[in-house]
Amino acid sequence: MKTVKALVLTGYGLNCDYETDFSLKLAGADSERIHINELISSGKNGASVILDNYHILVLGGGFSWADDHGAGVVMASKLKYNIGEEIEEFIRKGKLIIGICNGFQALVNLGLLPGFDGDYNSRKVALTYNDSGNFVDRWVKLKVQADTVCIFTKGISTIELPVRHGEGKFYAKGEIIDRLTKKNQVVIQYADKEGRPAQGRWPFNPNGSLYDIAGICDSTGRIFGVMPHPEAYNHYTNHPDWVRKREELARMGKEIEREEGEGITIFRNAVQYIRENL
Repeated sequence: MKTVKALVLTGYGLNCDYETDFSLKLAGADSERIHINELISSGKNGASVILDNYHILVLGGGFSWADDHGAGVVMASKLKYNIGEEIEEFIRKGKLIIGICNGFQALVNLGLLPGFDGDYNSRKVALTYNDSGNFVDRWVKLKVQADTVCIFTKGISTIELPVRHGEGKFYAKGEIIDRLTKKNQVVIQYADKEGRPAQGRWPFNPNGSLYDIAGICDSTGRIFGVMPHPEAYNHYTNHPDWVRKREELARMGKEIEREEGEGITIFRNAVQYIRENL
């Protein structure tokens, strides 16, 4: 079986690296947590970490550089001006990038998303302050667009994941959102209890994102940015209703069939894609 190598960034306020690394390993990847300083050295001065040696790059959640100049801004600058060319080569080789929460914010600041027609240098969308003005920490229901080109969400129609952010509102000009929808690059939308788009309603849409957008991908479907945290649903007991669901099954004479959390599917799709295509 082909070894799929994943690199999970850590350092300077990124704080979801352990869960993300664990989730990738559950999904079958050979995952490593790498400090961002090791990555931006990228083979220089005898550095051992070379981006080209990996298949999946993960920019995870947290508060990189304390979001001091805006969420994901400093991380994006550090990556762009140190290894921007290496990242573009990584993309050209058909490899995968996922940005989760703070990582999503960095991807849009880098210009890697929305990546229209292979343009990975233009910033066209933003993730800005929640409409409430407050940090939001809650579980949300999400609807995955059936016609999305994103490879990470294959086989998923709805999923519940936690959000925890202060700057999660997706914002773009109307023509950009229209283009995202026409190109099937809107991947995930916030939804109500029945799985229908939230239509901006609180608490289903927790931050006021336009068009209820919770995640988008580039035109190839290989770069994915998502505000909710799939790594935080790596086991069924992560879900706040797990005890109730277990008891409901017990009263019907059944047991939990899978201990694995639903978020692992997103990482497993990435691993499977690499095995089949690279």
